[in-house]
Amino acid sequence: MASPTIPRSPLQRLSTFKNSPSTATTTPTTATGNANSILTTFPTSARLPPTPSALDTFTTDPIFSAFLSPDFNPAQFSSAVLSSGSAASRIEKLQEGLRLLDTQLRHEVLSRHQDLLNQLSSLKASESSLSSLRSSLSSLQSSLRQARAELSDPHRLIAAQTLQLNNLHSTSLLLQSTLRTLRLVQKLQNLVNSQPEPEKWDLSKAAQLHFDILTLYNESHLSGIDAIDSELKWVIETGSKIRAEGMKVLEKGLENLNQAEVGLGLQVFYNLGELRGTVDGLVSKYKQTGLKSISNALDMKTISGGGAYGAGMPGGVQRHGTPQIGGGGKAKETLWQRMSGCMDQLHSTVVAVWHLQRVLSKKRDPFTHVLLLDEVMQEGDPMLTDRVWEALVKSFASQMKSVFTASSFVKEIFTTGYPKLLSTIENLLERISRDTDVKGVPPALSLEGKEQMIAAIEIFQTAFLGLCLSRLSDLVNSVFNMSSRGTVPSKEHISRITSRIQEEIEAVHLDARLTLLVLREISKVFLLLAERAEYQISTGPEARQIAGPATPSQIKNFTLSQHLQEIHGRVTSMIAGLPSIASDILSPALGTIYGVACDSVTPLFQAMLDHLESCILQIHDQNFGTLSMDAAMDNNASPYMEELQKSILHFRTEFLSRLLPSSGAISAGAETICTRLVRSMASRVLIFFIRHASLVRPLSESGKLRMARDMAELELAVGQNLFPVEQLGAPYRALRAFRPVIFLETSQMGDSPLLQDLPPSVVLHHLYSRGPEDLQSPLQRNKLTPVQYSLWMDSQGEDQIWKGIKSTLDDYAAKVRARGDKDFSPVYSLMLQLGSSLRGNES
Repeated sequence: MASPTIPRSPLQRLSTFKNSPSTATTTPTTATGNANSILTTFPTSARLPPTPSALDTFTTDPIFSAFLSPDFNPAQFSSAVLSSGSAASRIEKLQEGLRLLDTQLRHEVLSRHQDLLNQLSSLKASESSLSSLRSSLSSLQSSLRQARAELSDPHRLIAAQTLQLNNLHSTSLLLQSTLRTLRLVQKLQNLVNSQPEPEKWDLSKAAQLHFDILTLYNESHLSGIDAIDSELKWVIETGSKIRAEGMKVLEKGLENLNQAEVGLGLQVFYNLGELRGTVDGLVSKYKQTGLKSISNALDMKTISGGGAYGAGMPGGVQRHGTPQIGGGGKAKETLWQRMSGCMDQLHSTVVAVWHLQRVLSKKRDPFTHVLLLDEVMQEGDPMLTDRVWEALVKSFASQMKSVFTASSFVKEIFTTGYPKLLSTIENLLERISRDTDVKGVPPALSLEGKEQMIAAIEIFQTAFLGLCLSRLSDLVNSVFNMSSRGTVPSKEHISRITSRIQEEIEAVHLDARLTLLVLREISKVFLLLAERAEYQISTGPEARQIAGPATPSQIKNFTLSQHLQEIHGRVTSMIAGLPSIASDILSPALGTIYGVACDSVTPLFQAMLDHLESCILQIHDQNFGTLSMDAAMDNNASPYMEELQKSILHFRTEFLSRLLPSSGAISAGAETICTRLVRSMASRVLIFFIRHASLVRPLSESGKLRMARDMAELELAVGQNLFPVEQLGAPYRALRAFRPVIFLETSQMGDSPLLQDLPPSVVLHHLYSRGPEDLQSPLQRNKLTPVQYSLWMDSQGEDQIWKGIKSTLDDYAAKVRARGDKDFSPVYSLMLQLGSSLRGNES
């Protein structure tokens, strides 16, 4: 087995010798081999006894291993040996190591003898080659020195001539610029001298020449040239004249809104290279003019102290900007005049800036085709009108807030006269919008800008609305005095309230927005009025009694109801011509007033209706089954109908006559609360009578005659004392249809057109009176009283009533089958047929 490969010794790694090709094919001899391999590399006479590798010996030896460490320190090693007391043994050990290393080195030299000789031969050849190369390098250096000498003189000559050419070129350019500048100056002089008056100059061309002269002077560095410097002063003076004349043209064009003049002025300053600064200056100038006009308009010292109302004279200004006695009227007039003048000035300012912006957005330089607006504004910058308007609105809002808190006089004028103040502002906004409404050009003001101006006077708007609410609330509180509950307001009081409300609406009706705000305050007043009126309503037993004449409490309730109805009607008429949103604002409050008006009389009407229903319920106490023919032919009404007629007449005489002056006054087109309640009561009486007449069982032929007479008496009583029956619609048609239906044969009823005017439940209930005794009605089957069954029917629909009827029909069919009969009553089949049609209509 071959021994493992062991790393080469430090001596082998440091060796610079390489194996020659002749020895590379032989088996290498390593210093780490065993003793036998080492002996084979020595001549026979120099063979050494087998020894282990020196590196292995040093690596495993505790003493020599320290010498292999890269951070070996001789001083530390010597100190350690001396301190251990075994210096002699260590020296002997080191000498032994030296001998071992010497033996190893000798072995290496002998084993690589041939390689060393070959390397020596290579060194001699290299030395010979280097000698030849040294000679060649010396020759090359000599050639380079000769070439350098030959090239240096032409280079110096070329550099000198290049400098000379550069100087000549610079001089030539300077002369050209000088001549060109002088020619431009000559052109400008000829242009100026052609017209003695500056306003007749070709300002655009003169500005361009002036700009070109100064640009060429600065870019070409012509300072110091006498020919140029002598003309420069005149050029600068001429430039000042051009600017002044250009500004005159520009300002005149803005004043007259002349696009041509404005365009010429802008072109002059564009040619001068001063367009942006000029436009910024103009905008700033107009802005300051507008701000000054706002400040002067609201200066109470100037207003109160002007003219004959100066300091020390009657009417002079006092503290808080309040004029002295005798000067209030004049100061008020002056304030409104100044506000009007301020609005005119703001209009002129904004329109002028808009006109400037308009021309900038349209005009282009004729040579470069650059849009002048792009030279003035960068992307993202606000428009010129927006800059000015923002500053004006901010100043106006600040001034308004200041005078509101500092001047009670101005506060009172602008609060009470807020509609006029708002109209002044809106007229300004409308004028600006109208005068800047040009197709293809943005207007001067956006919707947001207009809202900002309106918001600037919002503090006075709030005060105005509060004053409006206070005036109306005080009037309502004075009319409906809480301390005197029994006192009913008179018609004059109610008229004052409605007239005052009308005045408040008319004061602002020209402005839709302010009208809506005032209507909201009026809505609050209506709620207050409804609350005060509700407190006045009597709700005790006296208000609901119906047996005797009308009590004072009832009369008071009638009056309150009529007053509230009058307010409701008049206000509804007031807002009829206003937009629908006005009705939307007032409808909830008007509905509350209407509800209170209803509440004042509804309990009475409910009591009357309850009494009339109780009279009708007495129909079940009458005998319509065994009535003799003579009794049936009697012209007298049934006892219950006589009581019903007396009650209706009593109600008409004592109550309805106070609410409904005459039956002729009732019309479907002008329905009041009372007419609505009377209509509802009359309809309920007819329907209630038909319902319970259909429940009468048994019903003989003579009983049918009596019931028909009762229906005629009912129609007459209701029509004469409650409501014209012809105007009741479906209830009246049902009454008119039910009278002939009771006389129809059962076989004729299925196809009768009269059934279309009757509720299905009425027809079905009436058919029970024609059926056999074992066909029980729901009232009989469930052992209910007529009152209980009627209340149940009020809470149910026709489909639920049919379900109850169908149950009785099923019971009847079960009884017939139980008896073994096969024939059913014709009424049974007819009722099923009518019930089936009812289900079909429901689906």
